[in-house]
Amino acid sequence: MFSLADFKLRRENLVNLVKQKFPEVKNGIILFFGNFEQEAIKFRQESSFYYFTGISEPGTAFSLNLDGTSNFYAANTGQSRAHWIANCIDPLTCKPADIGFDELNYLGEKIKGYEFYPFFDSEEYMNLISYLREVINKNGKIFTLNPQNQRQYFEQRFILNRINQFLPGFENSLIDISPIVAKMRRKKSQKEIEALYKVVDITILGQEAAIQVIESGKFENEVQAAIEYVFTVSNCELAFPSIVGSGKNSTILHYVANNKKMEKNDLVVVDIGAKFEHYCGDLTRTYPVSGKFSKRQREIYEIVLETQEYIADIARPGLWLSNKEKPDESLNHIAREFLKEKNYEKYFLHGIGHFLGLDVHDVGDYANPLEPGDVITIEPGIYISQENIGVRIEDNYWIVEDGVVCLSEHLPKSVDEIEKLMIK
Repeated sequence: MFSLADFKLRRENLVNLVKQKFPEVKNGIILFFGNFEQEAIKFRQESSFYYFTGISEPGTAFSLNLDGTSNFYAANTGQSRAHWIANCIDPLTCKPADIGFDELNYLGEKIKGYEFYPFFDSEEYMNLISYLREVINKNGKIFTLNPQNQRQYFEQRFILNRINQFLPGFENSLIDISPIVAKMRRKKSQKEIEALYKVVDITILGQEAAIQVIESGKFENEVQAAIEYVFTVSNCELAFPSIVGSGKNSTILHYVANNKKMEKNDLVVVDIGAKFEHYCGDLTRTYPVSGKFSKRQREIYEIVLETQEYIADIARPGLWLSNKEKPDESLNHIAREFLKEKNYEKYFLHGIGHFLGLDVHDVGDYANPLEPGDVITIEPGIYISQENIGVRIEDNYWIVEDGVVCLSEHLPKSVDEIEKLMIK
């Protein structure tokens, strides 16, 4: 869905935003790193790296000069990687224009084998290190992803620390631009919205597959298998581990064991997301295993649905997802007050929603109000463990000028609709 021109334009916009933010810096480069692969886990490229390149090759890097010229770096495998991995990038067989860059070079000397590992030697990174030394010697700055917190860009920051061992003074030249990148990624283009619509539609198919399997005596992982079969044949991956929690497990927010037998009187929470071209869906529905909600289950379900519909109705640009300093303009706090009036606030154990995009919990500064182009989830829930009742309803919403557009509006969620779908 995205062309080389799309990624090149994003890089050009990034350069312009960095120059606007730091006009005093006349000499410097932008530097990003790809993730490393792990043998037992399917590779997933770092999201911001992918956002600016569209490239899923592990152990790579790219640099952008402030004049806009670009250089892509790949590990030197001596061309052995092509025997193991399809569509790998090698400077001897690939032209820079093929991947949308001005230059394509090896990171350094030949590595051992076909996989590049995080604890690389200086020789294996020598070409990039030599270039960085030149920048530093000219009092240049290196703009990169280096936030000082415990959770973001840990592989990127590991590589920065590794380079610092080989290049004294390197860390003193770094300038973090993760807020700029987060702002760019948060505002979705029309093509990104189209990608999100597609992945949401596939996630809806996963929910529909789940309904066909749910019944007393079957196991949660049978439901999971049906969901993930649909994702696989739709050429999608998992945005996150599928959650299929019945009975007591419906009250565990991130339950992923999925190994319990479903019982007649259970509710089952199905929280799933497909991933298409790196874009993530995230939809939750709660189903009665018997096909009919009990009176108590129906009561809780309808309160959760009413909460979601209320928040979706008032959500608009200028409000915050969560802002404790302005609770009257914070969707999370408004939802809590709504549930408090019904005496269920203490059973709402998480926030009302999060940003959605290349990551299921996408980048975005919660300190800033919602703006057109944001994509969020709205997902109220009530979890009463002593009654084995957990209910969560989650949909994905695109923020527009006058409110929100529900990307998942075709997935039924009223009690009557759910019970009708459960008829086998």
